[in-house]
Amino acid sequence: MDVETTATRATAAQLLRERAYTQIRRMVMLGEFPTGQRLAEEPIAEQLAVSRTPVREAFVRLHADRLLKRFNDGGYYVAEIDLFDMRDLYELRLTLELRGLTRALEEGISHDRDALVELREAWLAIQADPPEPDGSFIELDESFHLALLRSSGNLALAETLESVNGRIRAVRTYDFLTEDRITSSIAEHLGIVEALLDDDIALSVDRLRDHIGASLEVVEQRAAEAIRQRSLRSRRNRGA
Repeated sequence: MDVETTATRATAAQLLRERAYTQIRRMVMLGEFPTGQRLAEEPIAEQLAVSRTPVREAFVRLHADRLLKRFNDGGYYVAEIDLFDMRDLYELRLTLELRGLTRALEEGISHDRDALVELREAWLAIQADPPEPDGSFIELDESFHLALLRSSGNLALAETLESVNGRIRAVRTYDFLTEDRITSSIAEHLGIVEALLDDDIALSVDRLRDHIGASLEVVEQRAAEAIRQRSLRSRRNRGA
């Protein structure tokens, strides 16, 4: 087997693993698995027309994403969503990010303009070629908010936000399941950066509040629907 054939097969296998991960993640977020039920590799693999290996690897990744939990014997099930904890963490997230914006109101403190220009250019490119609405946008979204906060000059705020992001990543992924949410989020990001580049801190604060508030509303609605769907499936299984 030549090097080119080996590389082609490796690329195909990686694409297959990524597709399985993306599809199973979406199924989890849409509430397609009953609450507390062990996820069986074989039927999921058959449904996705793949072997059990990419399914098993997807479970490991989703466990790291906090979307799945693990039984003591090694099996996986869908993690419960705590909406009250989520609201508290969103409030903490907003507090951190607003502080990053308003630091520039203090004498002698300003945002890193070069970093903001670079951030704007990066997101204009994303706007021109937006990603698919499969939940993976969360990584780009987190990178935006971290870069925005770092531009304030307080890296401790950014480190704290990164920790908060890790705790709410699983539920925040619910925000990016439709094309309209991807499009609006990109536009809102650019609007926040433009306000900062225009030295309009008040406008950037208003836009950030609206942006995070809209995200929380969407996440709450979709997470609550996923909880309802899982509960319905659990009841159906018990009645079967």
